[in-house]
Amino acid sequence: MDLPGSIHDFLLVSLGFVLILGGLGVVLLTNPIYSAFSLGLVLVCISLFYILANSQFLAAAQLLIYVGAINVLILFAVMFMNGSEYSNDWNPWTVGNGVTSLICTSIFVSLITIISDTSWYAIIWTTRRNQILEQDLTNTGQQIGIHLATDFFLPFEFISIILLVALIGAIAVARQ
Repeated sequence: MDLPGSIHDFLLVSLGFVLILGGLGVVLLTNPIYSAFSLGLVLVCISLFYILANSQFLAAAQLLIYVGAINVLILFAVMFMNGSEYSNDWNPWTVGNGVTSLICTSIFVSLITIISDTSWYAIIWTTRRNQILEQDLTNTGQQIGIHLATDFFLPFEFISIILLVALIGAIAVARQ
């Protein structure tokens, strides 16, 4: 999207703020239905980030696959579960919360380290090169496939492992 710099920056900051609030809602809300709706908000914000980055195909794929399919599937799974266990009983802190916060903090610190060590100039150059390549719309799908199979192979496989773990966790919860 070709917007003036100040409007583009304002949209980025406001979308980032809504994204952070939605992420906190996913983690902190005790009712899983509200957490699933917060996850939907996060996924829609990510799609809007793609639109601001001139990646309309990825935005549409994000909306169709993640919001339209995965989040709806999560909502159906949560609605079929017994909701009586999600009452207003507030357990302030458990051992699992301590382990989870330790793991999340270590992942956060490693991400901050990786982000600070990243050469952003190379990413800007790659983005400009991709914008030139994406002018030929017939090769857009092919370019995405090439990037997924070469440049983004490790993150792509990491996401598939995370989805597999989530699926195993959903099966374990459903069996109980």
